[in-house]
Amino acid sequence: MKLMEMFDAPIAGMQDLNSDNSQPVYRTSRKTKLTLKQIRKLRRMMDVRRYEKKIYLGKVRKQYGAKPEAEAGGPSV
Repeated sequence: MKLMEMFDAPIAGMQDLNSDNSQPVYRTSRKTKLTLKQIRKLRRMMDVRRYEKKIYLGKVRKQYGAKPEAEAGGPSV
């Protein structure tokens, strides 16, 4: 979980409270097992996060990268 996810309002469609079985039940010592549906959902979420990070890093590289005239051989005086 990211820090911003703790303080910002939850994004619609990212968490399904009906299928959330992470709440422990009293006197239950066994871990909950992930179903294939949950594993697929986690994989899709990670794919989306990976894509968003790729887009974000592209914007950062464009913003902070070297300028085209600087790459051509230095400033001309």
